[in-house]
Amino acid sequence: MSHATQLTDMRHLMAGFPTGVSVVTAVTGAGDPRGMTCTSLCSVALDPPTLLVCLRRGSPTLDAVVDSGALAVNLLHRQGRSTAELFGSGAPDRFDQVPWTPAPGGPHLVEAAHTIADCTVGACQNVGDHAVVMAEVTMITKLCAPAPLLYGMRRYGSWTEHEGDDFLFYDFIY
Repeated sequence: MSHATQLTDMRHLMAGFPTGVSVVTAVTGAGDPRGMTCTSLCSVALDPPTLLVCLRRGSPTLDAVVDSGALAVNLLHRQGRSTAELFGSGAPDRFDQVPWTPAPGGPHLVEAAHTIADCTVGACQNVGDHAVVMAEVTMITKLCAPAPLLYGMRRYGSWTEHEGDDFLFYDFIY
């Protein structure tokens, strides 16, 4: 199997695994905010509370995370799609286009996130073209009721509640 075929197959595999959408933020030594959209996030442990995030090697956000030893994980709500797209675009002025506040881990995206975890970096290991960052949660900020933004099959969606239903289901947002 060719390398190009493997990459296509891997993209197809992961597109079929819907996941939540976050923006990982940090601050450089000079105090400049950095951030990138991240769907590679999972809980590792409750004690101590630890998250795992995977960030692209060579990204200014990863550099800021490693240099500062801290990061914020902004879990986006269903109205956060434009923020997810902005922070996935590489636009250099992204922090000029969204409201944010400074915080211990990194900038809090106060209008796009439903919950934010400020973290300290415990470990960082390069794996292929990404770095796996173990982040110990030091503070959680809840901004509004969770209505998480999801991403799968190359589309955004969200969980929605329907009156009278005892369950939630996935609606795609185009």
